[in-house]
Amino acid sequence: MSATGRALLVVDVQNDFCEGGSLAVAGGSEVARLISAHVEEHGDAYAVVAATADWHEDPGTHFSDDPDYVDTWPPHCRIGTPGAQFHPDVRPALDRADGVFRKGRFRAAYSGFEGHSPDPDTGQPLATWLSDRGIGAVDVAGIATDHCVRATALDAVRHGLQVRVLLHLTAGVLAETTARALDDLRANGAQLVGDPVVRTGPTA
Repeated sequence: MSATGRALLVVDVQNDFCEGGSLAVAGGSEVARLISAHVEEHGDAYAVVAATADWHEDPGTHFSDDPDYVDTWPPHCRIGTPGAQFHPDVRPALDRADGVFRKGRFRAAYSGFEGHSPDPDTGQPLATWLSDRGIGAVDVAGIATDHCVRATALDAVRHGLQVRVLLHLTAGVLAETTARALDDLRANGAQLVGDPVVRTGPTA
């Protein structure tokens, strides 16, 4: 199969990463709404839509009671909790999702390419799933620009995909780390479209 199709990757638009969640990013709820509007308007441009999700049971030092918001974080997206569920405003977009890739059950996992579907431990990896569907290019959206969106986009480049990061459909944790992430993405060949939502950092 020729790898000519384009996929939309919706990264970690979960309740815990939106306002009111345990690791909320300012602008997360708006991003959820904007992604659904984007899929409503541009969904026909995509051969497939895939979503990624943190799915933590015991990720070790990824969780901390005294987090530094760089390598350690407050507990979030625990399996079976409301915080691990997708935000209600992104559900219209994910009603069209062809696969959900969960990651990080027993360790930190930032990139969607660490996820598997349908089972987070034994399912098909995202890279294989995209290849099987003839995907040669991806648009990346979601939360957070400077962490999981960045890691997912960089891994997509490493897997030989053409990558666009739809910054107007992302929210960053901090302006400083978002700026570094954008420099990193540019330097590695990702195309950046629009401007990221960056407000006041973590809201939790």
